[in-house]
Amino acid sequence: YTEAWDADKKSIHVMPDTPDILLAKANAANVSNKLYVQAWEEAKKKGYDMRADAIPIKTAKASRDIASDYKYKETHEKEKGHYIGCPSAKDDPKLAQAARAMALQNDRLYKKAYNDSKTQIHIPVDAMSVQAAKECQTLVSDIDYRQYLHQWTCLPDQNDVIHARQAYDLQSDNVYKSDLEWLRGIGWLTEGSVDVVKAKKAQELLNDRLYRTRPEQLKFTSITDSPDVVLAKTNAMQLSDV
Repeated sequence: YTEAWDADKKSIHVMPDTPDILLAKANAANVSNKLYVQAWEEAKKKGYDMRADAIPIKTAKASRDIASDYKYKETHEKEKGHYIGCPSAKDDPKLAQAARAMALQNDRLYKKAYNDSKTQIHIPVDAMSVQAAKECQTLVSDIDYRQYLHQWTCLPDQNDVIHARQAYDLQSDNVYKSDLEWLRGIGWLTEGSVDVVKAKKAQELLNDRLYRTRPEQLKFTSITDSPDVVLAKTNAMQLSDV
């Protein structure tokens, strides 16, 4: 049935001068990297002739001399120490201005008057602020706050002593964890724990076998003369190679 169609699929011929083929060839030539750089490669093979007195070479040399740090500072290095018209450095207005700006920016000179005046402050011993500071120091002092009582002893069978011991035992970490000591080393099975039961319930919920019933497990009887069954049989007879 499909033999003629299969043979026809293999016998497709496209003419080489069709518009699609010509357009594909033109696109291939446009996007070809080899054709794109072909002229440049041929120009490189011919070589070049660059003379020393060419304008680009002179421009490059001039730009290099301008950008050179040595050429840039050559005139300044020659003029160092040749001050004309000033008998000393203090008479030069530029140096005097620089020294003045340095003195204004100097932090030590800026704070010199303040540091000298800090040591010339005198406070009377009976000033209100001094008295208040002494009283505050007395209040927050640990020596004056704590006044240790005399050493005294009590009988071990007194009620307050027994009650204090019971309170210490309740607060003691060793007594608090004593019930845990006998549990150390005892084996325990995870079967029946909360996490295991939770995992089993989650597995039952995600189990595809319990969630879905397979068709072969359902008991049913197909009707042989139903329209869809009759149509299927007819189609099978028409498509049968026999």
